[in-house]
Amino acid sequence: MKADARGADMRAAVADYVKKNDLLQPRDKVLVALSGGADSVALLHVLHSLKEELEIGVFAAHFNHAIRGEEADRDEAFVKALCTEWSIPLYTDEADVPAFAKERGESLELCARNLRYRFLEKVARDIGGAKIATAHHSDDNAETVLWNLTRGSGLSGLAGIPIRRDNIIRPLLAVSRARIEAYCSENELSFVTDSTNLSDDYTRNKLRHQVMPVLRELNPSVGESVGRMSAIMREADEYLTQIAEKELKAAKVPYGWSCKKLIQCDPIMLKYAVKNILEKADVTVDFQHTALIIEAMHSNGAVDISGGYTVSCAQGILRILPKELSKDDYCVPIFDYIKENGTRVTVRGGQLYKVVPPLAFSSENIHNLLLYHCIPCAIITRDTVIRRRRAGDTFTDPRRGVTKTLKKLFNELKIPRELRDTIAVVANGSTVLWIEGIGTSAQAKADLTRDGEYCLINGGLNNA
Repeated sequence: MKADARGADMRAAVADYVKKNDLLQPRDKVLVALSGGADSVALLHVLHSLKEELEIGVFAAHFNHAIRGEEADRDEAFVKALCTEWSIPLYTDEADVPAFAKERGESLELCARNLRYRFLEKVARDIGGAKIATAHHSDDNAETVLWNLTRGSGLSGLAGIPIRRDNIIRPLLAVSRARIEAYCSENELSFVTDSTNLSDDYTRNKLRHQVMPVLRELNPSVGESVGRMSAIMREADEYLTQIAEKELKAAKVPYGWSCKKLIQCDPIMLKYAVKNILEKADVTVDFQHTALIIEAMHSNGAVDISGGYTVSCAQGILRILPKELSKDDYCVPIFDYIKENGTRVTVRGGQLYKVVPPLAFSSENIHNLLLYHCIPCAIITRDTVIRRRRAGDTFTDPRRGVTKTLKKLFNELKIPRELRDTIAVVANGSTVLWIEGIGTSAQAKADLTRDGEYCLINGGLNNA
């Protein structure tokens, strides 16, 4: 693929947007989510033509949702041919989304999105920590804001599609759909059309085909105008989120947050504090649940929320708990758990030598993680599992060498009874090697003076 003088304006605009918002750094790898449509083809073409200027490596990934039968297979064949022509490494995968959606009780759109991003994250890790670039543009953002507006969204919804979220970036967010189509025409780029985008069966399509044309009659630059508003809303939302985080730190108590201190916050700060708590637990935030949780804080009540959790406000402490607590419903071999949720750490000469997958930690954090949350691979057997506590479990204090039952240990540490069956442990039989929130036992304590391989336990059962 040769960079063409045509479309130079859009290339320059994207390059400027990427640099202005610090989306990519020299030597970054960027994985383009390539559907085969005009937007993603244009994104791939632009980034590939800018790879020398930006000093980046460009890759592509395509996920076949198996929703549209032969048309979906056509799309996959198209992106394979395109990436071969442009000499761009392509990664593909597929899943029977309708079957998954039915099994999980999710909508097709939500299920497809979840599976697609899971695939993209895996590929990004496999090629060495790549950033994922999606082709969302200014019209997509306007549609998102309008949809959130109809649902009575708060500032975060009116902020629209974020420029970046973790390792996901949106280099085309300041570019309109019309400009993308013109770019494809100018550069004679072929692309495929998803037939579902032509239908009004989906909510977003109704906004795209029926509402947006009317708004463009009133203001041809409506996408850019909404984008400016979104930026203002995003700044306000981020500011309030930061202030609420300070309030949460002030209200933190062991295993929860003080309802009394939170209730003393200004109403908007209290709402944002609850929002922050729910987001930390990866729970969907909505107005109704936020209002109910605030009411429960005044009455020492409880509220069932999504994800199988309950927000409890007992004894004046707000906590998030699984609705159904069972000590025997989770038991996974530790190596299986590490493959999905953990990290392998190698120590050489008393120093950290390698971390797989790569993680960004300060030297102080790495030292603490090695001492308190790393289990030597040498002591792990096929019987080592991660699970919840069981009767008879014992733990040996690494500092004093004293062995106690978990029941006695939890009593001494004053861990609330309703939390005890939610805490993750790693164990060989009844010998507990690690406890979530507490650390490793004497048997599993890291010896940083010796070379070795360790398993770093990231999170616990509630994140599995």
